Amino acid sequence: MDNSQSLQFFNRGPSPAVRLVFFSVLSLLLLFVDARYRYLESTRSALSVLVSPVQRLATMPAELWRQAGEFFVTQRSLVDQNQALQQQHERDAAQLSQLQSMQQENRQLRNLLELPQRSEFSAMAAEILYAERDVFKRKVLINKGENAKIQAGQVVMDDLGIVGQVTRVYPWLSEVTLITEKDYAVPVQILRNGLRTIVFGAGDTSQLSLRYMPVSSDIQNGDLLVTSGIDGVYPPGIPVAKVIKIERDAAYPFARVSCLPVGGVDRQRHLLILSGVPGLPERPAEQSAEGGKETAVEKKQ
Repeated sequence: MDNSQSLQFFNRGPSPAVRLVFFSVLSLLLLFVDARYRYLESTRSALSVLVSPVQRLATMPAELWRQAGEFFVTQRSLVDQNQALQQQHERDAAQLSQLQSMQQENRQLRNLLELPQRSEFSAMAAEILYAERDVFKRKVLINKGENAKIQAGQVVMDDLGIVGQVTRVYPWLSEVTLITEKDYAVPVQILRNGLRTIVFGAGDTSQLSLRYMPVSSDIQNGDLLVTSGIDGVYPPGIPVAKVIKIERDAAYPFARVSCLPVGGVDRQRHLLILSGVPGLPERPAEQSAEGGKETAVEKKQ
C-alpha cells in the first residue's frame, strides 16, 4: 500500500462542514434537553468532580502568590503594631510611676499638714534639696535657712517620726544631721513602760542601737521608742524607733538592742522643722572638788 492509498483511507468520511453542522445541532439538542428535562445534571456533577482537581492545580500558583503577599504584609503590620504598643506601654508605665510618686507625696504632705494641729509646737515645711556626698555621713540640706529664721538645734521630723536636727544654718539652706549619723544620740523612753534610755545612730540609714541596756531590762521586740523630752531639745512623745532585735548574753552586763528608725530618714523628701521647745532652767553647776555644799547660785549671792 503506497502513500496515496493511505491518505485516501484516512480522508474517507463526512466533510468538515458536515461535521460542524452535526456537532452544532447535537450541542443545541443537548442544551435543550438539559434545560428542559435536566437529564445531564448527574453527568455535569461527575465531570465537575473530575475537573475540580485540575482547576485547583491550575489556580494554585496564583493563590500561593497571593497568600505569600498577604503573609509579608500582615507580618510587617504586626511588627509595627507591636512596636507601637511597646512604646505606648513604656509611656503608660512612666506616667503610672509618676502618678504613684505624686500620690505618695500628696499623702505625706497631707499628713504633714495635720501634724501642727495635733502638736503644741508650730512647724515649718521644708524640702530636701541635697544629700551629703560622703557616704559615711548622714546629713541632708533643706531649702530653708536664715531667710526663714531657722536656727541650729531645731528638730526636724516627717509625718511618721523624728528625722534629725538642724546643725548648721546658711542664708538660704540648712544642714540637717539625721538621727542615723554615727554616735548621734536622742533621749527616748519605751512607750510601753516609760523606761528611759538613749538611742544612738549606727551610721546606717536602717539601724539605730540602744547602748548600756542591762540584760535584765524590761524591753521587748516591737517596743516603740518615743522622745522623752527631758533634754530640752526634742518635744516629748514623738516616735523615734522600733525595737527589732535583742541579744542577751549572761557573760556580758549589757544587752545588744537594734532598732529601726520610724521616720523616713532616707525616703521622704518633705519635712517639718519644729519650733524650739520651751526653755528649761539652766542645769546647776557641779560642786568643786574642795567645796562643801555651796552651789553656783549661792556663790553668786
